[in-house]
Amino acid sequence: MPDNHLVNIICMKWGAKYGADYVNKLYGMVSRNLTIPFKLVCFTDDIRGIDKAVETRELPPLDLPDGAPERGWNKLTTLQNNFGGLSGEALFLDLDVVIVSNIDDLFSYEAEFAIIRDTKFKKRLIGNSSVYRFKIGKYHDVLQDFRQNFTSVQKNYRNEQAYLTDQVHQKGDLSFWPEKWCPSYKYHCMHPWPINYFKDSFIPKGAKILIFHGHPEPQEAIAGVTTKWYRHVRPTKWIEEYWRE
Repeated sequence: MPDNHLVNIICMKWGAKYGADYVNKLYGMVSRNLTIPFKLVCFTDDIRGIDKAVETRELPPLDLPDGAPERGWNKLTTLQNNFGGLSGEALFLDLDVVIVSNIDDLFSYEAEFAIIRDTKFKKRLIGNSSVYRFKIGKYHDVLQDFRQNFTSVQKNYRNEQAYLTDQVHQKGDLSFWPEKWCPSYKYHCMHPWPINYFKDSFIPKGAKILIFHGHPEPQEAIAGVTTKWYRHVRPTKWIEEYWRE
């Protein structure tokens, strides 16, 4: 248990893709869906507009080579020793998740390292790092290996979550959350084509956190903005009931 008996929840915000409102909405969702005392710590390069209830820390440098593609590699800095001055376990949440029910179980779930099993690569041991729980500092050597061997890592792994999952699996610590807890919005909430043109998306039974990867993003789903003809999304106003400060 972390200091002061608060559980650690962490998120990251860098660049211009997500504004402070995403952090504030995440804090609101956690507050409504967690009965355990917690602190939310945001690691960011811009604290402007972030609610004072959220603790902020400077975004740790990763020191990638100039011109290196951004594939979420920054998340690997969560593995460093004494990350943000925190200790014990931490739950990482992406800024674009939507929490729809109580998440207490994510802290009592028995696992050294727990992560979503990637829906798209279900037959392979690849995680989706939108939601993962780990012990701070335990996997510092994974971050060291990444820094020392970035060129080979980039060649062999598509992104940070594929690399992270593989490294933790090699240590024998990998566990996946129960599948129903963290469903993908586009794969589990939307109906398949052509039914998606006529029926609204829905919250699957047992869902705790909806994951938005690629398109639609939460605001696109709310507005009914379609980016691919076969993944048409009807305006999904119920998301606003959950995704708010």
